[in-house]
Amino acid sequence: MSTLAVEGLQVAYGDLVALDGVGLDLRAGDFLAVTGPSGAGKTTLLWALAGAQAATAGSIIFDGEAVCDRTGAAAAGVVVVPQGNGLAAILTAAENVSIPLAASGVAAAELPARVDAALEVVGLEESGSHLVEELSGGQQQRVALARAFAARARVLLADEPTSDLDASNRNRVIAALRAEADRGAIVVMTTHDPDAAAECDGELALDEGIATWVRPLHRPGKHVAAE
Repeated sequence: MSTLAVEGLQVAYGDLVALDGVGLDLRAGDFLAVTGPSGAGKTTLLWALAGAQAATAGSIIFDGEAVCDRTGAAAAGVVVVPQGNGLAAILTAAENVSIPLAASGVAAAELPARVDAALEVVGLEESGSHLVEELSGGQQQRVALARAFAARARVLLADEPTSDLDASNRNRVIAALRAEADRGAIVVMTTHDPDAAAECDGELALDEGIATWVRPLHRPGKHVAAE
């Protein structure tokens, strides 16, 4: 069972402290919402967990190994859905999902089924041949999520994944993220949407880099979020 342990995490940009002493103990199947105002440190936390943002102090340990850089974290199965979606506009939706899979070593014979299944999960099974630049902002957001679902992440970090979605598609995406947790992934989602946060197992609030529990994760022995 995968574990993600964070202890005394601090990230600073010069004199600006973005995260200050954050601690977490996450396990396979956890679905955590991270909330707070803009500039509170939510995205910084995700990128630190992903190995893309160096910590000033503290540690991040995934399955007994320190998370030191993005390359190592990605190889270990830590997948990020960035707020800006990170898609290649000149590729189709299906190509944006399939190319990272191929690069990770998924067999060519397996690719079509993985891609089709992921696009269906987000309600875009009819849009695979469309160029990303032909899709709406909400559709692009769902393609980015499909790419993450197809990867079968061990840790899935989603930055505001429902921000551009209507209520129906928001519910679809939350259900898909829940399914990822049920599959055994650790899922962490930042959000400004209280309805989306309410669907998660717990809610961690950040304010000026300080973390506090709004709702602790529903699992016995769960550690507090901040020391």
